[in-house]
Amino acid sequence: MQLEFLGTGAGVPGKFRNVSSTALKLLDECNSVWLFDVGEGTQQQILRSNLKPRKINKIFITHLHGDHIFGLPGLLSSRSFQGGNTPLTIYGPKGIKDFVKISLGVSKTKLSYRINYVEIDSTGLIFQDDKFNVYTEKLDHQIECFGYRVVENDHPGELLVDKLIADNIPSGPIYGKLKDGLTVELEDGRVINGKDYLGASQKGRIVSVLGDTRSNDNSYKLSKDADVLVHESTFSKDEAKLARNYYHSTCVQAANLAKKAGVSKLLLTHISARYTGNMAKRLEKQAQKVFENTKVVKDFDVIDIPFNKK
Repeated sequence: MQLEFLGTGAGVPGKFRNVSSTALKLLDECNSVWLFDVGEGTQQQILRSNLKPRKINKIFITHLHGDHIFGLPGLLSSRSFQGGNTPLTIYGPKGIKDFVKISLGVSKTKLSYRINYVEIDSTGLIFQDDKFNVYTEKLDHQIECFGYRVVENDHPGELLVDKLIADNIPSGPIYGKLKDGLTVELEDGRVINGKDYLGASQKGRIVSVLGDTRSNDNSYKLSKDADVLVHESTFSKDEAKLARNYYHSTCVQAANLAKKAGVSKLLLTHISARYTGNMAKRLEKQAQKVFENTKVVKDFDVIDIPFNKK
């Protein structure tokens, strides 16, 4: 599991930061890539990465401001041209379906795959399968805006092969049943419980990706105990009044949330174009005084999300 940042800027594209788009790479987990927001130029950013558009099967839109959605029609079209033929689901606020359908319709774009739309009309669980649950909550922005919490299911423990050998349990298909925690009867009459031969389960990871927002209680709900929190940092700590007026956050407000919520790692994005070079590092240092494990990410940063070994 990795995060790759395709755009880390705020408002408009800049020389050093494109506008918002973040890829959650789940290639080992389910051979998929999930995108969070698709700002203008995202498909060009993808060309400079190792991502394959056909691997993208879910897109989560936080809100309908242009710097978060203007790249969507182009990406969807290119996915079709580049061999993507499997269905894709777009999650987002009411209006995202109209935006996509009108854009594709006016341009007479024909896709080789089906798009499923999930316009969010209630918060909580919005997606569930045998590997992941995804939750959403409303944030506090100028227009309807959502944050997302991706929760990986716990991984079952590893089969304790050495213990099986020590107990003279023959190898073969029976190991697969024991790996599934089933109870089996051996040829010699012994009844074996697979759960007795499994190591401790591995707790699943939690990734929280928030849209543009002022400080609010739902941000805490989405971020609680996350392994990684991706949070906007449009303003410095000295610009709290501006942040509030424009429905955004400061780097220190994000750090305070990470500390309060028990987050393991804070990644700051949505950086204003006026913060370049060492000025962006200043945002990072301000936040690190509150929450040490903070990083201001830049375009094309790839962040591994390891299992928590605690």
